[in-house]
Amino acid sequence: MRIDKMLANLGFGSRKEVKKLLKDGAVKVNDRVIKDAKEHVEPEKDTVTLHGEAVEYKEFIYLMMNKPPGVISATEDNHDQTVIDLLEMEDAVYSPFPVGRLDKDTEGLLLITNDGQLSHRLLSPKKHVPKTYFAVIDQEVTDEDVEAFRQGVVLDDGYETKPGELKILKSGPRSDIELTITEGKFHQVKRMFEAVGKKVVYLKRLSMGPLELDESLELGEYRELTDEEIQSLMEYEVK
Repeated sequence: MRIDKMLANLGFGSRKEVKKLLKDGAVKVNDRVIKDAKEHVEPEKDTVTLHGEAVEYKEFIYLMMNKPPGVISATEDNHDQTVIDLLEMEDAVYSPFPVGRLDKDTEGLLLITNDGQLSHRLLSPKKHVPKTYFAVIDQEVTDEDVEAFRQGVVLDDGYETKPGELKILKSGPRSDIELTITEGKFHQVKRMFEAVGKKVVYLKRLSMGPLELDESLELGEYRELTDEEIQSLMEYEVK
């Protein structure tokens, strides 16, 4: 990769600004000053420094966010704040995108990456990757609802969902539940409860495949995935 392209990709300035850094002798590759913007480097092997500080190059970035309500799962929007707007510049320069969508008012686990292949694998309807949600429902959730979800319910547009695993955590005038589904239809969890005459008043995603929300992350916070988490996603196959 050309040294000017690498530094520009990492957010150290435009190609023009990077050329000035090179011209000023600020960039070294393996302790050798590089002034030619066309010089090629191997990011995984060569040691690149800028003003004496090591420059780390990654092809892919994998982030876990605890998505806050009121923020949309998109890369850009003219009206609302997006999850990408919450990223630090050093992460945003990788042009990552959310893997799937959480509704604007839904909280919880959101994977953000620039690895298109992984995203496709996790979102492919053929893969049936399970996603688990915690929800508060405005009425009593019953064993009949558990059975209905196990059979699959018919949504407002006539679509019959695949079976969902519904667990009642607390039943009453307001019920706490966990629901695991293997699809990602628009507003699916909310529409499944509407199909049994109930309403979701709070929704939070807890997991997606092998990836579980780090509960130490405050709303709007994010972190890079650990090597183990990345490995588990790469190797994940639905049983």
